Amino acid sequence: MGYDDRAVDEPVLIDAAQRGDLDAFNRLVLHYQELAFNVALRVMGEEAAAADATQEAFISAYRSLRGYRGGSFRSWLLRIVTNACYDELRRRKRRPAVSLEALAEDSEGEGWIGSSNPSDNPEAAAQRHELIDAIQNCLSGLPPEFRIVAVLVDVQGLDYDEAALSIGKPLGTVKSRLARARAKLRDCLKAYGELLPAEFRLQNEAVP
Repeated sequence: MGYDDRAVDEPVLIDAAQRGDLDAFNRLVLHYQELAFNVALRVMGEEAAAADATQEAFISAYRSLRGYRGGSFRSWLLRIVTNACYDELRRRKRRPAVSLEALAEDSEGEGWIGSSNPSDNPEAAAQRHELIDAIQNCLSGLPPEFRIVAVLVDVQGLDYDEAALSIGKPLGTVKSRLARARAKLRDCLKAYGELLPAEFRLQNEAVP
């Protein structure tokens, strides 16, 4: 289930939380915990690591809440989540590995390959699984800063402005990183041409 901005009176809860109302902050946590965890999971690739990053993000958000000065609270919070992911990655000293199989099965996601089709026959299902593995292998080679932008824009559906706020970088940086991420994915996927849908193969063949 996705988050619903109508489910809470966000400004009222934020104001109360800034004045020390822990219950108000907990309601904000409940409202945004699914979004925060999903972003962390797609960046970290492991539930345990994503849970750690999400927990640290909310602790940091509570400590920093008095410094929130308005604007998109979601962007403010996602910036803390992405910073927590960076910190967790540094602690683990490895690159993240997004679970593309989970992404593809997420009917609310805006992934590159969409959700699985219940009508797939065994052969089609096997090919889809191979394609998921291929994309995952390519994504695992992206630097974290490219991966995070791709997750925010291409998976979570944030626009460029909100993604820029979420990572604390200029709009041009978001566009540049996303373009480079997509180009790297395209180049990597050339090696898996037979697995790709026809429109992807044609795009790759058109690239010198």
